[in-house]
Amino acid sequence: MARTQTNGSAEKNAEKAYADLEMQIATLKSDVAQLTSTLGDFAQAQKEQLGVAASDSIDAAKKLGIAKAEAAQAQARDAVAGAERAVRANPMASVGFAAGAGFLAGLLATRR
Repeated sequence: MARTQTNGSAEKNAEKAYADLEMQIATLKSDVAQLTSTLGDFAQAQKEQLGVAASDSIDAAKKLGIAKAEAAQAQARDAVAGAERAVRANPMASVGFAAGAGFLAGLLATRR
């Protein structure tokens, strides 16, 4: 009879251990689900933050590009205006310079 009591208490201990294990597994599943949710929220926040930073960088680059293009246009206009003033001030020298440049370009083109 002692054996049946030992087996009975062993079964109760096994059932209790099984129930404890099931509870721990359920807790672990809950913790993993919560961790997954937290990581998802963190990834979404990072994505939004990177999107804002990228947008700001693009806007800054666009503004800088526009400013550089406007500066280049102004410099080109100034160069054209300076050349025009030089031609108007010295028309004969300008014609001679243009003729000489054309002659050199012709020589270089025919030497191939």
